[in-house]
Amino acid sequence: MQPFNPKLKQPARHLRSHLTDAEQALWYRVRRKQIRGVQFLRQKPLLNFIVDFYCSKAKLVIELDGGQHFEPEYLQKDIERDKALKELGLLVLRFDNRQVLTELEAVLAVIDSVVEERLKNI
Repeated sequence: MQPFNPKLKQPARHLRSHLTDAEQALWYRVRRKQIRGVQFLRQKPLLNFIVDFYCSKAKLVIELDGGQHFEPEYLQKDIERDKALKELGLLVLRFDNRQVLTELEAVLAVIDSVVEERLKNI
């Protein structure tokens, strides 16, 4: 089990019941082990963060970024967050919301390919 801040459990529950349109679209396609038979969790607390999607078997985090993530302040926070997660041995994939909503099949193909590769290296 990966370390997490227990204070994030309640906010994560709230986020799970208030997914963005992009998160809902992706969740519908990755839940119930639809990709390579691995389980994804949504809005999962890890360290001091809540990640959008997490697959423990593939050691993979998927983040969906809204427009605010392209502002300098958020870009720096994302870099620091990705670095901390990488130190746990996790790979972070980032997609912007528009990409998920307009190119879902391409996003799923990337996720499938990365999961396949990471499973080979377990």
